[in-house]
Amino acid sequence: MSDLEIVEKIISLSEKIVSYVQTLNYDSFSKNEITVEACAFNLGQIDELAHGLTEEFQNTHLNIPWKSIYGMCNRIIHDYDGVNLKVVWETISDDLPQLIEELKKCIA
Repeated sequence: MSDLEIVEKIISLSEKIVSYVQTLNYDSFSKNEITVEACAFNLGQIDELAHGLTEEFQNTHLNIPWKSIYGMCNRIIHDYDGVNLKVVWETISDDLPQLIEELKKCIA
């Protein structure tokens, strides 16, 4: 898969995640098991996809927090008590909209 295809897929997954929670607040999100699992799964997919980007692409787009994206799966899923819902929510509400915007600039 090319860098362009990977970035397009990351954008698509990110937009999907944001759409899942657009009408929710943290309390309703945290009580909706299906939404939580869908978001956590797709965030994990983003993490995996980002690992497939070439070093050249990453170095050309230093405005993207690549290391944070790579560690996303660990921060979200590898918690001894299960998925860290606060981190998932903060990632979705605070980070994904900005990531989508920046990634769209990369491929424009």
